[in-house]
Amino acid sequence: MSTPLLRDVHVAGVATTRFGKHLDRSLGSLSHEALAAALKDAGVDAGDVEQAVFSNAAAGVLSGQEMIRGQVALKDTGLAGVPIVNTENACASGSSAVQLAWLAVASGLVDVAVAVGAEKLFHPDKARSFAAIESGTDLSLTHDGESVSGGSVMMGAYAAEARAYAAAHGEITGALAAIAVKNRSFAAANPDAQFREPITAEQVAASRPVADPLRLLTCSPLTDGAAAVVLTAGGNDRPGGVRIAATTMASYRAGASVVATATARAYERTGLGVHDIDVFQLHDACAFAELLQYEQIGIAEPGRAVDAVRDGQTGPGGPSPVNTDGGLLSRGHALGATGIAQIVELTRQLRGNADGRQVVGARHAMAVNAGGWMGEDYATCVTTVLSRD
Repeated sequence: MSTPLLRDVHVAGVATTRFGKHLDRSLGSLSHEALAAALKDAGVDAGDVEQAVFSNAAAGVLSGQEMIRGQVALKDTGLAGVPIVNTENACASGSSAVQLAWLAVASGLVDVAVAVGAEKLFHPDKARSFAAIESGTDLSLTHDGESVSGGSVMMGAYAAEARAYAAAHGEITGALAAIAVKNRSFAAANPDAQFREPITAEQVAASRPVADPLRLLTCSPLTDGAAAVVLTAGGNDRPGGVRIAATTMASYRAGASVVATATARAYERTGLGVHDIDVFQLHDACAFAELLQYEQIGIAEPGRAVDAVRDGQTGPGGPSPVNTDGGLLSRGHALGATGIAQIVELTRQLRGNADGRQVVGARHAMAVNAGGWMGEDYATCVTTVLSRD
């Protein structure tokens, strides 16, 4: 299929709030903070924005606000009258919003678009939070009764996958702990991360069991927070400007990996290979998810992901650093904001201003944001490649 002529799209502004527990704040308050900071970073006013895409996954279940979440959350941000599109695509909602904003600019429809993602997962009734997450699974399927301490059906699915992988390829418990330790070490240098205190493998092993082999410190936490990006057409006056080189999406198909499919399309569209990518953001909803994605995107050969961990390939100073802001495990997993937060971190890396965690000389970056569950794989995945001019 031929590719239509599209304009270059630059990431002109990025921002996140602090991730964590924000019981005293509204979805609108978090959205306003992230958007205002991203607009300031881009050097544009709200009045310059011609298209807004708002990302949220769980507010319908947790607060009852459906259908017009973006219009409600952004009503006091200066975007009155601007077209607002709402995206709900499970954990991949944020990257889906970025893709739609990118398409609006790339097509020539608008010159300035924003993607804003926000989530409030903390709720006085934690069971409601887990019910919101479970709504992102195929409810027509019969769950197998996996015992999960804490209530997340998604962690039960990951645990079953992890046990099957270990049975086929060998022990992975140490690798899962190493990923959790690695991501927390990166988060220590991210002032917006939910958890920044360094941890040890011994602390991971001593943390509460969730679903064998997953433990509390190898699972992403409930998180509140927001993130925003400003996309613009044409050139970028900022030194070392960052552009979206490709954004690709795949949805569930039996027998195929959505992560592998979306990522293969991104490699094809950019002409880049895995060894051309200098820094990655992967969807580490749990440590095993990150481990498996090493193979799905090409960092490791099939069945050899543990080797990449053991060799330090994805840690500080490694050739394929992953989740330099702490990832979902330590930055936090505010569903609707997650995919946008990935783009924020990679933009900072490519600009060279990821203080304390900078990957030296980074020119190409990749974000993998998966979401939902269809019983044997994610429901969807968006892969985004960023490049520095």
